[in-house]
Parts: sequence; C-alpha cells; structure tokens
Amino acid sequence: MKGFKEFLLRGNVVDLAVAVVIGAAFTSVVNAFVKGVINPLVGLFGTKDLAAYSSCLKGPCEVDAAGNVTSGIFILWGSVLSAALSFLITAAVVYFLLILPMNHFMRKRKSVDEEALEAEAKEVELLTEIRDALVRRG
Repeated sequence: MKGFKEFLLRGNVVDLAVAVVIGAAFTSVVNAFVKGVINPLVGLFGTKDLAAYSSCLKGPCEVDAAGNVTSGIFILWGSVLSAALSFLITAAVVYFLLILPMNHFMRKRKSVDEEALEAEAKEVELLTEIRDALVRRG
C-alpha cells in the first residue's frame, strides 16, 4: 500500500491527471467551436451540419425520421471531416498557445542560464588571477 501511495503522489501522475482533465474540458471547447462557428461557415456553401454530408455507396439509400439508415450503405464522410477539423483546431491551439510560448520561454531561460554560467566562469577566472597574484607577492 505504501508503494501505491508513493506512486500516486509522485508529481508525474498528478500532472498527468491534471492534463487529462484539462484536455477533456478543452475538447468540449473545441467541439463547441466546430459546431458553433465552423459548421455555420460550412453552411454558407451547403448544409449547416457537417455530419449531414454523406454519400450513398450502395442504394437505394433511405433514412428514417430519427436519422437511422433503413436501407443502403451510407458513407458518412461529413462526420469524418468534422472530426478532422476538430483535431486540426485542437492541434493548432495546443501548438500556438502552449508549445511555441514554452519553446520561447525555454530558449530565453537557456540563454539567461548560459550568460550566468559565463559570468560565473569569468568571476572564477578573475578570483584565480587575484589569488595567484597574492601568492606571488607573498
């Protein structure tokens, strides 16, 4: 039980759990964006709902009032397109709002760390020169 408790309280597990929860909430935002913005924009050129786009592969194709296929074989390519758009939007938001700023921050931090190391090396070199001069005077 002790090992299990340590496993759960490690930072990685907690961080992963937080990421999953935030990811699920973010998925709702992206789906709402696709449904509320992207689908109406697509609706300018056709139907308002991407999922309504389909093709009849083997007919005759018939759908009942509830939207269930009663005969024929439908290819529901509109719902695949909607899922692909959701994925692309999610990937773009993650990249532009998380990855790019984090990479920029890490580059800045690395350059600041390198400058600090260079300054420290110069300081050590200067102190070594002072020590050597004092020893020679001695």
